[in-house]
Amino acid sequence: MTSRSPFTFRHVIESRHRRSTSERSLETFPPERYSGLVRRRGGLISVPRNLISAKQKNESSSKRVLTKLLLNVNIERSLGPVHVILSPENTVKDLVKSAIDIYVKERRRPLLEQIDPDRFELHYSQFSLESLKPDEKLINLGSRNFFLCSKPSNAVNSSCTEGTKMAIKYPFPLTKLMDFLL
Repeated sequence: MTSRSPFTFRHVIESRHRRSTSERSLETFPPERYSGLVRRRGGLISVPRNLISAKQKNESSSKRVLTKLLLNVNIERSLGPVHVILSPENTVKDLVKSAIDIYVKERRRPLLEQIDPDRFELHYSQFSLESLKPDEKLINLGSRNFFLCSKPSNAVNSSCTEGTKMAIKYPFPLTKLMDFLL
């Protein structure tokens, strides 16, 4: 039985270490002097230098500016949100008008009793009591999801839900049923 010499064992460890460092160097992005190499999923590929320099010039010369916003507006009693695409310079009043127009155009249910945008107000959520100002710009709102409800008809009823309106009009719901039976 022969025993292995320590030299061969050390040699194996060193060769593994060299192999792992060479593999590791391929995993890192190439230095600046190899700017013609681009990392892709399969590995590194060569790209002509004029394409890279043109891309860098375009990115540095122009800043990215939002041209359109995708906004989700839930309308009270409807099942899903209405998706509206508007410019960030538009106002809340424009968003309300666009959301109502899309809702009517798509023939969503339940049908709206009125389609005048001035009779609606926009909130951040259905639980938010404060409505958004009609002249505020969309880019300044800080959200892309909103809730649209009809304006309350009187100062006592400040909630957007119809159940509260019914509770004020008919404090006892069974009396409405009795009126129907008579």
